[in-house]
Amino acid sequence: MSAQAKAEAAASDPPSNLEAPSDRNPHLTTETDGVVLASEADAELLAKMGYKQELKRNFSTLEVFGIAFSIMGLLPSIASTLAFSIPAGPAGMVWGWFLASGCIFVVGLAMADLGSAMPTSGGLYWWTHYFSSPETRNYLCFLVGYSNSLGLIGGLCSIDYGFALMFLSVIVIAKDGEWTPSTGLIYVVFMICVVSHGVLASLLTKIMGKLQTLAVFLNITLILATIIALPIGAAAKRNDGGFIFTSVQNLTTWPTGWAFMLAWLSPLWTIGGFDSCVHMSEEASNAAKAVPMGILTSIGMCWGLGFVILIVISACMDPELPNVLGSGFGQPVSGLCSSNRMGDRQTNNPQMAQIYYDALGKNGALGFMTLVFVVQYLMGLSILVASSRQAWAFSRDGALPFSSFFRPISKTFGFIPLRAVWGCAFVALILGLLSLIAPAAAAALFSLAVAANNFAWLMPILARVVWGQHKFVPGAFHTGRLSVPIAWAAITFLTFGIILAMFPVGGPDPTASSMNYTVVVNSAVWGGASLYYVLSARKWFTGPKSTLEEVEGVVEKLTEDQKKELAKEGLLRDGKGEGEGEKTE
Repeated sequence: MSAQAKAEAAASDPPSNLEAPSDRNPHLTTETDGVVLASEADAELLAKMGYKQELKRNFSTLEVFGIAFSIMGLLPSIASTLAFSIPAGPAGMVWGWFLASGCIFVVGLAMADLGSAMPTSGGLYWWTHYFSSPETRNYLCFLVGYSNSLGLIGGLCSIDYGFALMFLSVIVIAKDGEWTPSTGLIYVVFMICVVSHGVLASLLTKIMGKLQTLAVFLNITLILATIIALPIGAAAKRNDGGFIFTSVQNLTTWPTGWAFMLAWLSPLWTIGGFDSCVHMSEEASNAAKAVPMGILTSIGMCWGLGFVILIVISACMDPELPNVLGSGFGQPVSGLCSSNRMGDRQTNNPQMAQIYYDALGKNGALGFMTLVFVVQYLMGLSILVASSRQAWAFSRDGALPFSSFFRPISKTFGFIPLRAVWGCAFVALILGLLSLIAPAAAAALFSLAVAANNFAWLMPILARVVWGQHKFVPGAFHTGRLSVPIAWAAITFLTFGIILAMFPVGGPDPTASSMNYTVVVNSAVWGGASLYYVLSARKWFTGPKSTLEEVEGVVEKLTEDQKKELAKEGLLRDGKGEGEGEKTE
């Protein structure tokens, strides 16, 4: 549905026929075989955006929060990104986390405004199209959709690759550092992890929401165990408050101030799963409240708990930071290699394993690192679920290659986009082959997750305040008069985050092996999507497509003005477009 028609539908009084209350049209909430997919209110809100209900709403507010918090996987993610923050010293670690997390919370507020007003699985690209100018909306929508889709799959790659490294680090610790896994073995573990996630995401549909609750419990258990055990184990050698809160160091060749800013990359990567709440919108009960609450509570908990975790880590780690950075347990951090002033030797960065080992000994390190990789495994499962919903939504609107193939919903497996699940898993396996080339190539998986998603979050917020503020109708959650200032603050921070992610971590003169290839990878994503649009998609992609005509009686109830608006922009299907026909299997 076009932006104008959607705005008319949302603002009309009495409610527009697009709302199609289920007591007048039960097809909005119920499948032909009698399965109830959604409540009347949720189905009506989705109908305002031009979509019929196709996924079953199995997720409660707690479970929507759980999928975001699970993807963030707070302690495993901090463990995986200590190479960014340790070079800035303990003060850089602690205060960098606190400041950057506060900025991310502002981004969450801006996204919560949009997610409450217009909760749909393809929210980021849908909002971009809705708010952008007529001249730019199709292209920007297309670009955001690809950036978000590939960014989420890049996140899946980075999480599962991190799982493989952590899993193998436990073996390295058990063998006292006398064994080193090959690159091929790392990929095999990564491949098994991705495939197993695909199987679980396909078979555990009915309890997927409950699994998010389990993931939250395990995350909290790991966090509490760590903040209790580390200070006890390191009781005789804990660092004092001056070291924790005021010791700024610089183990890079950048100026000290910029080394402090690079420590922000840790929270930027860690607290990056909150948009999963948006992608689960069409499976969430009371989505207008569940989506913003999931976004803000997941960010808020990571902000506070992460701050405490880093204080504890700073108190218990070896004050000689090069010893921590240069540990030999072989658990790479984020697939990124870092050089320091001790030389251009590329380290494997097993920082968290080393910290556990120093405080708790070999057995303690083995126990905690085992729990860390279990939580990391659940992170990968959650992000595969979220990324598949984004890919499915994008295929529903005909934007992906083979959209008609990925479009169907599987009734057999519980009303999920089964083909989209396995499509995302397959692309992740292909991208994971980069890890076989070189560590710097593996690092590209992580850069894809950060910069591509930051861009996808930035554009709909920017489109709203630049072109479409007059179209914005607040939902159940709204930041009121602060909404526009919050949006501009979010835009500023996300722009800075994209630029920050492009910088080499170790210093301004990287070698080929220590180079940060974020700019190359994301230029390929954005450039490739732009080229595809110019050469082909501009001829047929017109933005999100209404699916309400697939629901009996709905199109007939549209006003003539609404039909004319849809026809003028080519958004009303004529029975010949891609995606027509049977949509379930």
